[in-house]
Amino acid sequence: MNITQKINDAPLVYEVESLERRIQATDLDDSHADPIDRDEVYELIRNINDPEHPLTLEQLHVTNREHVFVADSASHVLVEFTPTIPHCSMATLIGLCIRVRLLRSLPERFKVDIRVRSGTHQSEAQVNKQLNDKERVAAALENTYLLDVVNQCLATAA
Repeated sequence: MNITQKINDAPLVYEVESLERRIQATDLDDSHADPIDRDEVYELIRNINDPEHPLTLEQLHVTNREHVFVADSASHVLVEFTPTIPHCSMATLIGLCIRVRLLRSLPERFKVDIRVRSGTHQSEAQVNKQLNDKERVAAALENTYLLDVVNQCLATAA
C-alpha cells in the first residue's frame, strides 16, 4: 500500500494487551456449539493493519475489547471504533476492514453493525451510514483497488 501523504503523521502507539482466553470443557467438545463472545470477536479484529501506518488497530487504540458487544443468542455483533483523529479520512476504510473481517469469519447468522464511537469523528453520522448500508458496502467491495487495500489491511490479521 502506498499512501504518499499521511493524514496523521505521528499517531500515538499503545502497548497491546495479552488476551488469554479461558478454555472450558465445552470448548473442546465438537458436539456442542460454543457461543461467540466479545473476546473471540476482538481477537478477529485487533490485528487488522491500519491503512495508513504499519501498525494494528489495537496498537493505535482504534479498537479495544470494551467496545465490542456480542449478543450470541440474538446473532448480533456491534463493534465501535475510534479514529486516531477527529477528521480521519480513513475512518470509512477502517470500518469497512472491520466489517469484511467479521463477515468472512463469523457464522452467516450474525448481523454485524460497525460504528464510529460517539463524538470521535466530525462526520460520524455519514461514516456510520456508509458502513451499515449493504448496497454501499457491496459497491465498495466491487472496486478492485479498494478491495486490494482491504485485503492488505486484513493480511496481517490472524
